[in-house]
Amino acid sequence: MNLFFEESGDFKAGSVLSQAGEAYQVEMASGKRSKVKAKDVLLQFTSPDPVSLMEQAKSAAADIDLEFLWEVAGQEEFGFAELGAEYFGHAPKPEEAAGLILALHTSPIYFYKKGRGRYKAAPEASLKAALAGIEKKKQQAIIQAAYVEELKQQQLPAALKPLVLQLLFKPDKNSIEYKAMAEACDALQTSPPRLMLDNGGLASAKDYHLSKFLFDSFPKGTAFPAAPIPALPDNLPVADVQAFSIDDVTTTEIDDAFSVARLADGKLRVGIHIAAPALGIKRDDALDHIARARMSTVYMPGDKITMLPDELVETYTLGAGQTRPALSLYVTLDTQDWVVLSTETKVEAIPMASNLRHNDLDALVTEDNLANDAGEYPHKADIAVLWQWAQVLEKGRMAKREGFGLKPEQTNRVDFNFYVEDDVVSIVRRKRGAPLDKIVAELMIFANSSWGKLMHEHGIPGIYRSQGGGSGGWAAKMQVRMVTHAAPHQGLGVDQYAWSTSPLRRYTDLVNQWQIIACVEHGVTAPLVATFKPKDADLFAIVSGFDAAYSAYGDFQTNMERYWCLRWLAQENARQVDAVVLKDEVLRLVDIPLIIRLPGMPQMARGAQVKLDLLRWDELGLSVEARLLEVLSTVAEENLGDVEDDAVPDEVVLDDTALGEEAADAVEVIAEQSSAIAEEEKNGETGAPLAE
Repeated sequence: MNLFFEESGDFKAGSVLSQAGEAYQVEMASGKRSKVKAKDVLLQFTSPDPVSLMEQAKSAAADIDLEFLWEVAGQEEFGFAELGAEYFGHAPKPEEAAGLILALHTSPIYFYKKGRGRYKAAPEASLKAALAGIEKKKQQAIIQAAYVEELKQQQLPAALKPLVLQLLFKPDKNSIEYKAMAEACDALQTSPPRLMLDNGGLASAKDYHLSKFLFDSFPKGTAFPAAPIPALPDNLPVADVQAFSIDDVTTTEIDDAFSVARLADGKLRVGIHIAAPALGIKRDDALDHIARARMSTVYMPGDKITMLPDELVETYTLGAGQTRPALSLYVTLDTQDWVVLSTETKVEAIPMASNLRHNDLDALVTEDNLANDAGEYPHKADIAVLWQWAQVLEKGRMAKREGFGLKPEQTNRVDFNFYVEDDVVSIVRRKRGAPLDKIVAELMIFANSSWGKLMHEHGIPGIYRSQGGGSGGWAAKMQVRMVTHAAPHQGLGVDQYAWSTSPLRRYTDLVNQWQIIACVEHGVTAPLVATFKPKDADLFAIVSGFDAAYSAYGDFQTNMERYWCLRWLAQENARQVDAVVLKDEVLRLVDIPLIIRLPGMPQMARGAQVKLDLLRWDELGLSVEARLLEVLSTVAEENLGDVEDDAVPDEVVLDDTALGEEAADAVEVIAEQSSAIAEEEKNGETGAPLAE
């Protein structure tokens, strides 16, 4: 005797070897033996043999007309044998009955299983819907296959053109467009970005990186919504100064300037003047919503996305030949010992005499020329006294740093400026700590610290940056945090530090400017009228939002600088290059700030200079493959400042803004380390990362 039975959702046939009660010992054609319960047996037959039955059953199932079978079944539940008699017109043969069972079981849209060997025909409406779905899937499969073929031929289907960014950055993985892209990538052994680049969906690798950032951070685009531009206040006293700014040649948001006045008693009065858009923008107005949504200007080599509309920037920027509203900090100095005798903050209008540019003056305003009174350039005498004061300020900060238990900053590090024109990039080295850099940095640190103290003394909250004093290991303690109360910034060597000097391009500075103006205009009653009152929960929300946005913008700028470094390699046809060791397997090229990880590199000291052979690089993946050619020097003295070997513990590499994805998993990096000017002021004031 033979049995046709169901086992674990599958149908099998075999010969009975023995029976014990309600169970059979069955042998399959393969020789395998199974114990089969009687309740699982659907047919008992003597012929044909089990193998032939299965073959004939499959053939019979393929010949069954499912539409007709569904009509014959009616709407009541039935057993397969009952339906078989009606369908075949006679009691079904074993192979016919088995074929019917297979057909019923493999057609769930026509028949619902109700029990062992029992089924019920699907309702007509459900059947039609299911059949329509199947037909739709067939058509979609045809369309998908056509998309795949086009993609494999390096052609972008018309239907995919408007979906390129969504497919790359936020795909619906159930869509036929995504499935076609994934299938084509598998067939071509490539990545979706590379596929879209090859097929014309992306114009370039630069387009990919920029599009990804805009898709994530500016999903509604970078255009500004319509907003009224406030008129300049006409009731401000005009300062008796001739102010000048110092910026990079590409800077348009000029929000800081200086003036120097020699007093009758021989004392000196230095003015630090900051553009005052807070006089025109009010909390919760249209411009405030715009600024808060963006939180900061976004910088990238060759371009930027401003925090505020161009019309407002043009109105409040400190352009040469204009008189513009400003928040001014006046510092009276005794030039005998450069002691600060007094400070005063005013809200006023300042006449702008000049906009000086680093690109024009850096070669003239050098330490040697300042020491020898050499060279001719605008505001020469004023710059000379500012340089002397800046050195005194730096010395005082370094003493304060040491009081916090930190080592002095290194001053011989190198910055890199990027300039892009017509897709051609220039990367220019500039020594950090050059006179103009140091003047701007030190005076901005002084202003931010002084105004932070002013807010604290008046009992109103502000947005401060604090470093040190935390719990945990050294890196955790030195993590920079944003807080709403005055707290030391040990890396900078100041008792408090509130970003206040870039209100045209950082929202935190705009917020602090509102608070500072309240102190100036209302004195002891400032807590009652300040834009943000003590314990205002919205201030914490601003801090959180700014941190998130600023981090995303910083990552984007780092990626774009890395992209332009790779473009520079191609542009200069650079194959053999010099590099300096930062830590273990991580190196930075000497000529450009490109970080490379070299797995398996022999251990060398920081500052060691080597020659590399660049094998290949990928502008989409921002990766570089290189091999070590030779060691040029064990320790290059001129490179030690770049890595700050003696300034921090061994586990930390200093200039985290330079570290790209290549090095991120190789080096422990904290957000802002002890090279405080680089991270705090050069980020916001003089053209390094996150500045123009």
